[in-house]
Amino acid sequence: MEGFSALGRYPEPRSILRPVRPGPNLRAGLVIPALDEERALPLVLAALPRNLFARVVVVDNGSRDRTAQVARAAGAEVILESRRGYGSACQAGVRWLLEHGDVLGDADLLAFIDADHSDDPADLARVLEPLRAGSADFVLGSRVLGAAQSGALTPQQRAGNWVACRLLRLLFGARHTDLGPMRALRVRDYKRLQMRDRGHGWTVEMQLKAAHARLRVLEIPVAYRPRIGVSKISGTWSGSLRAGAKILGWIGCWRLRLWLRP
Repeated sequence: MEGFSALGRYPEPRSILRPVRPGPNLRAGLVIPALDEERALPLVLAALPRNLFARVVVVDNGSRDRTAQVARAAGAEVILESRRGYGSACQAGVRWLLEHGDVLGDADLLAFIDADHSDDPADLARVLEPLRAGSADFVLGSRVLGAAQSGALTPQQRAGNWVACRLLRLLFGARHTDLGPMRALRVRDYKRLQMRDRGHGWTVEMQLKAAHARLRVLEIPVAYRPRIGVSKISGTWSGSLRAGAKILGWIGCWRLRLWLRP
């Protein structure tokens, strides 16, 4: 298989796309998937660095509370995505940004953050900076490298994250410390990845496909704190097991794909 070793590991990341001229004037769009986050979302939106994003899109993934109303009141664009799932919401937000041609071009930037106030929105400026400087193609905010407050990551989150990252390194040579939600990349690189997963396998899908596409990946430390409210995933063992199974399923499918590919 061209570009892979006998073990099927990815080579050192490099961009296979034409170089992007770096510059501070690249526009950025932010996608915030949200489900029943009326308490946390206003704090997230209020803490966003000023003038960092051309558009901020909150994707209401079927909330039963006032998530959409508080997002609009804060000045965010709000779209509704009835198909449940983290990946469904993220993909819907990106589609909206790309369908409004006055917002982002292929060289511009996409960023993602959760709506539960566990991430510090101030870190988004540092996540975008390597992309603006042209020193990375895909930037991940690592909660493991950063300062995670006590109780911010549940035991099942820590265990699942550790296992998934070890498998990524063992099976693919992709070195990651985290599968965290805060991340950013260029529009054209996102298009190349052809994201498909509609659930919580979306994050690991992006990281696997970024390695496959030989994007230059950079992890930077970010802060992480206990979320507001109960997590729909890690708040229960059953939710954690479902999300973990999805993530491990993606890793297994990609490993099998590499084995079977001529």
